Amino acid sequence: MTAPRLRFAPAALLSLCLAGAPLAGRDIDPAWLSVDAGAKTLRFQLIAGLTGLNGALNFNGFRDGGLTLVIPEGWRVELDFRNHDGMLPHSAEIITPVTPLPVQPVAPAIARAFTLRLEQGLVSEATDTIRFVAQPAGEYLISCGVPGHGASGMWIRMRVSATATAPTMVETPVQAH
Repeated sequence: MTAPRLRFAPAALLSLCLAGAPLAGRDIDPAWLSVDAGAKTLRFQLIAGLTGLNGALNFNGFRDGGLTLVIPEGWRVELDFRNHDGMLPHSAEIITPVTPLPVQPVAPAIARAFTLRLEQGLVSEATDTIRFVAQPAGEYLISCGVPGHGASGMWIRMRVSATATAPTMVETPVQAH
C-alpha cells in the first residue's frame, strides 16, 4: 500500500503559514519606553539588530524610519543602547535628517548624543547609554554610525516636540532609500 500523493500540500501549508505570520519587526513593545513624568525623564531601550529584518540592520526591528520616538522638548533622555546582532558591530548617533543618508559617522545634531566606538561599532551584546536633553524641537534620526549601515536603512526617527506632553513611540511609513 502506498501513501496518497499530495501535490499541493507544500504550497497550501506555506500559504497557511504566511497568512497568519506577523511582519517581522513591526511590533512596538511598550517595555522599550519608561517615563518619569515628574522628573521629565525618559529611558528608551535602543536595540540594534533586534530581528533579522534588513539583514539585522535595524533598530528595535524597524528600518528606514519605520519607528518614531516622540520626546517633549526639554526632557532628559537616556537611550540604553544594546547590540543584539550576533554577527555585526553597531553604534548609534542622533543626526540631522539629510538625503542621501551619510555613509560615515557625522557630527551629532545634539551634543553628546552618540555611542562609544561610533565608527567601529560595539560588538554583540555590548551596551552603552546615550544621555542628553531633548532640544531644540525638530526632526532627527537615530542612525548607526558604522560605515554603510545607516545608508542601508539602519535608522529610525526621533521627534523633539514643543507640543507633546508625554513621550511616545509611533510606527511611521518606511522611507525608501
